[in-house]
Amino acid sequence: MTTAARSGSASKAPEPAGAKRRPSNPDHRKRPRRRGAALETAILDAVLAELTDVGYARLSMERVAERAGASKASVYRRWPSKVELVMDAVYHVFPDPASPPDTGSLRGDLLAIMRAVAEQLAGPAGQALGGVLSDALGNPDLARRVRSHARGASQVGMREIARRAVARGEADPAAVTERRLEAGHAILRHYFITRGVPIPDDVIVEIADEVMIPLLQLPRPQAGSTILASSADEASNGWDGSTRTV
Repeated sequence: MTTAARSGSASKAPEPAGAKRRPSNPDHRKRPRRRGAALETAILDAVLAELTDVGYARLSMERVAERAGASKASVYRRWPSKVELVMDAVYHVFPDPASPPDTGSLRGDLLAIMRAVAEQLAGPAGQALGGVLSDALGNPDLARRVRSHARGASQVGMREIARRAVARGEADPAAVTERRLEAGHAILRHYFITRGVPIPDDVIVEIADEVMIPLLQLPRPQAGSTILASSADEASNGWDGSTRTV
């Protein structure tokens, strides 16, 4: 047997030209060690990437840990289940409630913050939120966990927008109430749940112009007053039947 034959029998056959080598499974222990916010950001980014690739139904804690280059223990230590993990991933990409857009006007701020939310709802975050809400229907325990993990982030941003509007003289401070501040995002969520995405921009404009701006400029009715009169009083009280005192 020739030297070339002996050498060839002992070596591996050459790979075909252009063949892709299968990557080995990464070992998170060999990667630079991350802690705290850096690790959590990597995990939440991995959740969103997994949602894009496989969807909410096939998302698993194990796949997220592998993609983030983290141990499963580090994921489960922070998030006991997929529900909490996915909800935090949604909050991770939604607009920062502490720093809502500042366009210089109430209308501009409302449009900016609702457009930012609508954009996220149309992406992986919206897919995740829809999956969580779908699973929570008919599951009281899961619904309770979803409610307990909610942060009320949208309300924080709306309070800041209202504060600026009051300071500019664009809103009546007496009109700023918790229920009025949550109206715009409540309509966005209702549209998202019942009609899906994308949320048309004209819907967002209508929410700002027909709901939020009037609500923040119309004083709160006093005790014993009504917003709409009975049909019998409409002719004497105006085309919309509105009255402020009875």
